[in-house]
Amino acid sequence: MKCRIVKSKDVLKNKRFDGSYHNADVNIYNDVITSHSEHKLKYYCSSIFTSGRNKRIYTEPEYGDPFLSNADVSAQDPLMSCKYSSKKYGYDESAVLKGGMILTGRVGAIGQTSFVPKYWERYNAMGSDNIIRIVVKPEYKNGFIYAYLASKVGNLSFWKHATGGVQPFITDVMVGDLPIPNFSESFQQEVDELIQEAARLREEAAEALENAKRLIIEFCNQPFKKKSGKNIGKINSSKLLHSLNSRFDAPVYINDGVNWTKTLSKETVLLGDCNIKTWYPGMFKRSYVKNGYPYIKGSELFLSDPFRKCEQLSRSRTPKLDELWLKEGQLLISCAGACGFIKLITKEYDEKQAIGSPDIIRLVSDDSLFTKEYLFAYLQIPAIYDYMQSLKYGSVIERFDISNIKTIPVVKPTPELSKLVTEIVMKYADNIYRGYKAEDKAISMVEAEIDKWNK
Repeated sequence: MKCRIVKSKDVLKNKRFDGSYHNADVNIYNDVITSHSEHKLKYYCSSIFTSGRNKRIYTEPEYGDPFLSNADVSAQDPLMSCKYSSKKYGYDESAVLKGGMILTGRVGAIGQTSFVPKYWERYNAMGSDNIIRIVVKPEYKNGFIYAYLASKVGNLSFWKHATGGVQPFITDVMVGDLPIPNFSESFQQEVDELIQEAARLREEAAEALENAKRLIIEFCNQPFKKKSGKNIGKINSSKLLHSLNSRFDAPVYINDGVNWTKTLSKETVLLGDCNIKTWYPGMFKRSYVKNGYPYIKGSELFLSDPFRKCEQLSRSRTPKLDELWLKEGQLLISCAGACGFIKLITKEYDEKQAIGSPDIIRLVSDDSLFTKEYLFAYLQIPAIYDYMQSLKYGSVIERFDISNIKTIPVVKPTPELSKLVTEIVMKYADNIYRGYKAEDKAISMVEAEIDKWNK
């Protein structure tokens, strides 16, 4: 149990009586941050606000604008799993996210801070009312302020102000009162340039991946569009008896992705017949420590930076490490809860010696035609994602296993297409890695400078 003596004048000054405020971990930095701060966050901002809560009309992507939750805006690919709000009935100008905004969670995911890249504006992306928008004045460096707010001290500062007994929350007024420490102009410039570089690299990565998926879709030469309403169809008993899936539930046979793969004119190969290795580790007892191997769970896997808040597992008491390692070049497929999302492991996971949850299917390809890069792009095209949704089973927590994903039909590319997609995705992976390194360096610089003050 932590305890701290608080004077009555501090309680009266802050008008906060709750122990979580006065006993917050950030208080060990409080004096040094306050002594090095001339202004609060609101001084540097033209506005700090949340959008109003409107009625949400969700629809298909072609009829809507991306509607991003706080989890979406923190993801490496914010459009991967987001919902779409009707352009006709759900558009809200105040909710639109603009390039350069700093976003942070208002409820639940407090302190989960993101930087909006310029390219989101092309999609007319809107954000949830549970996201606080921070708009920095043009004369100040929004990249530097983001790096501080995303740092260890910045994150703890959010939680100090959080209130609420059941569902913790923070308001835009509270956020505006956070002190921002002073740094030299040259230091701020260096940090800001790193954050802007990270945003640029991630934009290039997103464009590369979209280009790779577009090439595959054009090669398939068959448009895919989800039908409105329910799918219906007839299945004879012989299909049920001789099905590769050995499944009786309707979505396995009547699904837009399934229908799309059945009518393909291109040659296909089952994923299980490609030269690949698939596995996931068994369950094991987890020994959490303060300084161990970063343990990446499925909910953290798709964050732009999964390492800053992840738990650590013991270096001496964690079994099955050879199965748990997340190595560069692995494809990961989420297979519990939110099923069917794909991750290509990049260099930073090797550098961090990260290990992954057993609830993630690992896939490694040694096929010269069905390369890991080609499979990464192919498994993310809308029709195949939809197909994977037909493989799920379970009434409480939906999931699928290795035997299910091995039945996915993979379009056989020409050697030229495979080579081109592979090169594009390699560029994607390099940009993701460099973007991570640039942002990590910027935030680490801020943390190191504050630690110098606190000695």
